[in-house]
Amino acid sequence: MGLYNLIFRRSPPIRDAAELADFIDEQSAFLVQKGIYEFSRARAGHYAKVLFTERTFLDAAEQSRWSAYPLGLAMVGEMVYGVLRPQEEHQRSTIAQALGSVVLAVFDRYAVPAALDEEAWRDARSTLAHHLTLMASRPRKRVMDIPEIFAERYFSLMPIHKKMRASDFPTMKNYLRVVLVNIHDDLTRRLDVDAMAGNLRGRG
Repeated sequence: MGLYNLIFRRSPPIRDAAELADFIDEQSAFLVQKGIYEFSRARAGHYAKVLFTERTFLDAAEQSRWSAYPLGLAMVGEMVYGVLRPQEEHQRSTIAQALGSVVLAVFDRYAVPAALDEEAWRDARSTLAHHLTLMASRPRKRVMDIPEIFAERYFSLMPIHKKMRASDFPTMKNYLRVVLVNIHDDLTRRLDVDAMAGNLRGRG
């Protein structure tokens, strides 16, 4: 492949549930991990290189990213539903239920992380499942508003002492908004909405 094609090649289209699941998995992990590491690096300043070699911090960051991953799934899942949400009210529950199953199947790709205990992982799945069941009954949100109910929980997971991060919550919430909007733009470029809606209706 030539250098031009390597740099400017388009991301592959998303037409079926398996491709959508991969997109949700990758973007959910990216959304939460990028914020954790960039916030920690910014807070550490000149000591970032030292911080990122300390076992205590690395263990805390690992716990943070796995604790935050279900929040990423919830945000990205709701964003995907907003793109797919049909005009016909009677189809909304079918699409939401099928999409919810896809998101939970993504969660179930992973065994209980070493950084968390089984009860915490099970509770995270239950909370995610509950959020997904409510998607069809809620008004459609602007993408930038989706992180609103998740931002405080996400911010509380940062592996930095509370005294060093108290004033940074607005910045972190804006980070979630901007990155989720960018993920939405990528999805709308790649998603075959009609094919995906038909695929999900069939699964439903």
